[in-house]
Amino acid sequence: MRTWSRKNSLSGVKIRSEMDAREVAVLRSLVESVIGLLSDRAAGAPTDELAAMTGLRTGHTTPPEDAALARLLPDFHRHEPSDDADTANLNGALRGLHEPEIIDEKVRSSRVMLDSLPASGGKIALTPEQAEAWLMSLNDVRLALGTTLGIDADTPDVLDEGDPRAPHLDVYHWLTWMQDSLVQVLTP
Repeated sequence: MRTWSRKNSLSGVKIRSEMDAREVAVLRSLVESVIGLLSDRAAGAPTDELAAMTGLRTGHTTPPEDAALARLLPDFHRHEPSDDADTANLNGALRGLHEPEIIDEKVRSSRVMLDSLPASGGKIALTPEQAEAWLMSLNDVRLALGTTLGIDADTPDVLDEGDPRAPHLDVYHWLTWMQDSLVQVLTP
C-alpha cells in the first residue's frame, strides 16, 4: 500500500492510495469479520414489546461477553469499585437505547470501506466523507484484532518468530500505519 495523498480536483477533494490484491483480501476479510461480530450482536438483541409498539429499537442491556466485541461496544460509564448498582443500571439503560444505532453506524462505515476497495487491488479514490468512514472502520478492525491478540502497552513492536501472534502483529502494525497515514492527510 502507498501512503495516502490528498488531491484537489474539479470534482472536489479526493483522498488517494493504492493497494495490491493481497492487501485488499486481508483488509476485506478483517472488515467482514467485524461486520459479522456486530451483525450477530444486533440480531441477538432481545425483543421489547413497548419498543415494538412505538417503533423504537432497543438493544442489549448487558455488555458483550466476547472480548473483541466488548472493546467495540464498551460501557458508557467506566465502573469504579465504589460504584453502586445504579451505575450498572445506567449503563444497561444507555446501552439498550443507543447500541442499535452505534452498531448501524459501525456497519455502515465498514460497508463504505468494502464498497470503495478495488476488487483485485488497484487505485483507491475517496471523498473526505468516505475517508472518515474508513477511519472508523480501520479503528474498529484494529480494536478487534488488538484485543484478540492481547496487544497492550507492554507488547513489544516485534514478537519472537515462535510466537503465534507474530504474523498477526505485522497486520496490526500495517493497519496502524494505514490509519495514521489517513489521519495525516485528513488533518489540515
